[in-house]
Amino acid sequence: MELGPEFGPAGALVRSGVADRLAAARAALPAGLALRVQEGYRPVAEQRAIIASYAAEVAAAHPGASAAEHERLVSRFVAPVAVAPHVAGAAVDLTLTRSGGADLDMGTPIDATPEASGGRCYTASREIGTRARTLRAVLAGALGDAGLVNYPTEWWHWSYGDRYWALTTGAPAARYGPVGTTSPVAATSSCGASVLSGAGR
Repeated sequence: MELGPEFGPAGALVRSGVADRLAAARAALPAGLALRVQEGYRPVAEQRAIIASYAAEVAAAHPGASAAEHERLVSRFVAPVAVAPHVAGAAVDLTLTRSGGADLDMGTPIDATPEASGGRCYTASREIGTRARTLRAVLAGALGDAGLVNYPTEWWHWSYGDRYWALTTGAPAARYGPVGTTSPVAATSSCGASVLSGAGR
């Protein structure tokens, strides 16, 4: 389903279970704060393009890395297509805003890579200011209480029902797998394959 304007202008597509939990999180925020969702469902082709772009950035930043280490570095931030929650409509990239719509300073922009941000993109980074740490804690409290889980290399990335959610919550299987091209969020297929840990971007 498409998120309404109360979540910003993007009109992101997400599974209905994700939308319900975002609504609960939004209602639990302190007065004066709101959520702006930048992205939800992402087509497979776009996911592959992001993987390729980030793989090049990692190769430039870590020229001596072995093939296995390069793959590990890439997958800590960009999930392989088979397990990527965005292609399942199960993840959102979002931030906190003031109720009037101005984004708050969360320590880094959304999508700041570990290389570009010096690791400040990690949710628990201590290399950001006190105000940004407080805001990340507020965001985490509202979303976590609503049943979403965070991928710890990306403070902005939260998901429900994907393989990483299943791994971290102990669920026997993911609720959602990659969706087809004909109806990006209508399917509710359960993904019973083995749970894998790569779940970021």
